[in-house]
Amino acid sequence: MTDKRALHLAYATLFARLVLGLTFLMSGIFKVFTLGPVGHVKQFFLPYQDTFLPTALLWVVGWTIPFVELICGGLVILGAFRSQAYAALGLLLSVVTFGHLLHDPFYSFYQHVLPRLSLLILLLLLPADGDRFSVDLFWRRRGTGSRAP
Repeated sequence: MTDKRALHLAYATLFARLVLGLTFLMSGIFKVFTLGPVGHVKQFFLPYQDTFLPTALLWVVGWTIPFVELICGGLVILGAFRSQAYAALGLLLSVVTFGHLLHDPFYSFYQHVLPRLSLLILLLLLPADGDRFSVDLFWRRRGTGSRAP
């Protein structure tokens, strides 16, 4: 791969990571520090008490999601623990989609879920070694002493 192509791939990966990470980080910041985890549960999860889902599960998942968004959003921005952060965010998007579909089987997920999912899939398909601006790559290079790009 040419140096210019590799650099463009690195920029594409960086920008996708930044946009996806910021989307989740800012959502997590709002839900943790402004709305509060309890407020998040009450506003977005307890309305699903009329479904077959146990209320205790709604509390656990609804309370956890803001922290997953906050932590994984930050990790994606940094490019740290990318595989784990991507997996957690993919699971989160699946849970959110499932929940919305419980109340509305024709839920239009194109505004909320689809942009995030598209960036996540793109990041999963891009080669991890092409992500020159990630903390993961920095740690790997430091651990092996390699100076290769």
